[in-house]
Amino acid sequence: MKFKPLSLFLSLWAGASLTACLPSPRPDRPHGYLVVALESHPTHLDPRYATDADSVRVSALVFNSLLRPDAHSRFQPELAESWQLVDSTTYLFRLRKDVTFHDGRPLTAADVRYTYESALDPAGRSPWRGPLQTVKAVEPVGAYGIRFRLRAPYAAFPESATLGIVPAGAPAPASVGQNRLIGSGPFSVEELAPGERVVLKANRSYWQGRPSLAGLVFKTIPDAIVRALEFKKGTVDFIQNDIEPDMLPWLKGNTDASVTTRQGSTFQYLGMNLDHPVLKIPEVRRAIAHAIDRKAIVRHLLKGLAAPATGLLAPEHWAYEPSVPGFPHDPEQAKTLLDSAGFPDPDGDGPLPRFKLSYKTTTPDLRRRIAEAFKEQLGRVGIELEVRTYEWGTFYGDIRKGNFHLYSLAWVGAIDPDVYFSLFHSQSFPPQGNNRGRYRNAELDRLLESGRRRLDLEERRRIYSRVQKTLALELPIIPLWWVKNVVVMKPGIEGFVPYPDGHLISLKKVSLSTGRSS
Repeated sequence: MKFKPLSLFLSLWAGASLTACLPSPRPDRPHGYLVVALESHPTHLDPRYATDADSVRVSALVFNSLLRPDAHSRFQPELAESWQLVDSTTYLFRLRKDVTFHDGRPLTAADVRYTYESALDPAGRSPWRGPLQTVKAVEPVGAYGIRFRLRAPYAAFPESATLGIVPAGAPAPASVGQNRLIGSGPFSVEELAPGERVVLKANRSYWQGRPSLAGLVFKTIPDAIVRALEFKKGTVDFIQNDIEPDMLPWLKGNTDASVTTRQGSTFQYLGMNLDHPVLKIPEVRRAIAHAIDRKAIVRHLLKGLAAPATGLLAPEHWAYEPSVPGFPHDPEQAKTLLDSAGFPDPDGDGPLPRFKLSYKTTTPDLRRRIAEAFKEQLGRVGIELEVRTYEWGTFYGDIRKGNFHLYSLAWVGAIDPDVYFSLFHSQSFPPQGNNRGRYRNAELDRLLESGRRRLDLEERRRIYSRVQKTLALELPIIPLWWVKNVVVMKPGIEGFVPYPDGHLISLKKVSLSTGRSS
């Protein structure tokens, strides 16, 4: 396949006229605010409902949780002063006594209880309900103690303690722009303009100390070229990952950008609707996996800013299974698998397809070019792929409802392998979980249930080794690549620490050097 590079030369040659059309800096932009460009607008900031990456990252700056993973994916106390495993089914957290919500109310055990009980309420339809199924009771122990009683031992419970805490009585918002969002985090919500921006201001009373920044503006800019040009113009200060790989050399050569690249834990995959009569056949899924040329896409379209993946867990993860085979690009093997699945080529090397599928994607140019690569590569083995492009909100809504044949999304930052439960257990269909492909496997269900009950690390490692081998054979999703983190920022921005999962929580420690204009 001949990959066509992004037409940067023509786009930037027209930069003078295009730049003139860009929005000017907001005249009321307060001094000391940092502007962060996002490709997609957050869909929910309430932590009980945030599932897309941008929502989770922005929400974490507004809400605190009992525990928080650090830059090395280790759990650290946040709202918790201390925590302990009392017995195999009981966790006890002692809360800090100096934390208040943005409206001045103290954060107590009653708020923690309400947050978890509202997430568990079936009427609320929170995606946290699935991961919290093992919680039997949430009990305040005085004003600043909280006890979780579990139905069974649950090794991954510390990850459940990363749910952001909302005030008792906080309603469930229907969208990012509805209801007042009150947290206890380093920033509070100042403005919500759906589809345009989210403005946060520094929490002057933050218990860890007021942030150095006066505030943050998360500006939604779907077009990659416009994002780059706004950065050059100075109306954007910071971009993480939402940069076309083709544009990095131009940014380095034509702007004052500081560019940092780190290995990340974001996992890109090809999702499939396993209720579809063709995609429910494992041989078809394996054929698709062999038809896709990951290495070529990583080399030509992603410019090396990713690595072909064999599964969800990256090699650095303690539960990673190195013996899981990959699916090398092998069109002939793909054709053989399709033949054996009952889909022979109707006219040899002629134009007629074996069958047709649709692939849903979003509007950014890189997403469309990857979709076109999939279309050409699958076409070579006799699968006709219709590419359908949507804006982010419509696309994500369809995926959650199961309205798709094929799509691609990323899973950000797997910390505990219990994440497999949310992704592949038969009880984890949306909205209870993230099994969007409707995968069902009774044996895998038993393994996943066992993996979350066992507390011994080596025993869990053996269980999740079997899980990974089963998934590599069944392929309910097709692994694509692990994405590297790329941070582009203006000079004078100091203190940002990239996280493997792309979290932005270290923005609370960022400062602007003296003399930098804002």
